[in-house]
Amino acid sequence: MTAPEIQLVNLHFAFPGTEMHFNLQIEPSTMTVVTGPSGSGKSTLLNLIAGFETPISGEVWLNGNNVTGYLPSKRPLAMLFQDHNLFGHLTVEANVSLGIRPNLKLSGDEKAKVRDALARVGLDAKAARLPAQLSGGERQRIAFARILVQKRPILLLDEPFASLGPALRQEMIELLAQLQHENKLTVLAVTHHPNEWKDASDNFVFVDNGRITAQGAMQELNFSNSSAAIKSYLG
Repeated sequence: MTAPEIQLVNLHFAFPGTEMHFNLQIEPSTMTVVTGPSGSGKSTLLNLIAGFETPISGEVWLNGNNVTGYLPSKRPLAMLFQDHNLFGHLTVEANVSLGIRPNLKLSGDEKAKVRDALARVGLDAKAARLPAQLSGGERQRIAFARILVQKRPILLLDEPFASLGPALRQEMIELLAQLQHENKLTVLAVTHHPNEWKDASDNFVFVDNGRITAQGAMQELNFSNSSAAIKSYLG
């Protein structure tokens, strides 16, 4: 039996006045949507997996290893945020190159990997441009390309398409699904628009009041037997 790619075991975390408890298993090479009301703990869940937050107790297992005490840079994952984390003074190619070497001193083979990644997201013709010269969707593609060159097996996304319009959000979700399938990535994506992911995602996780209150196959999210909390959230 294949070990879970992501496993949270009795994870306990607290803000002043708020406590969170998470147990979770995510299988390898799957795409899972994390949804739930604002302030329920979705982003905190991702931050605990990534190592940006430290649990009071419990364990974080990634790719079969206990990484609870690891720094974020030592965990086998990449994280994509809404603001892309791009450097405005660097070209598209340089921004992607940062995923391999922060000093931008790449070998010939590494430069070829950057060019290949840009081609796969449709930006090879715009490698010399600055992020400000590109559209919002194109800037998101730069971030995708940087993830591809990092060769990390796990990808976490925190509302990465929230600032885009519905049509462009759908385009980005479809591109992500293609890249996830081609690279066998394990993807965990926070969103307030779970219905937009119904064709791309395998599973969903519903977070409410600091706990995972439901988890299952994506097609079950709208079933009539969903909990009252899910029905209320989805409207």
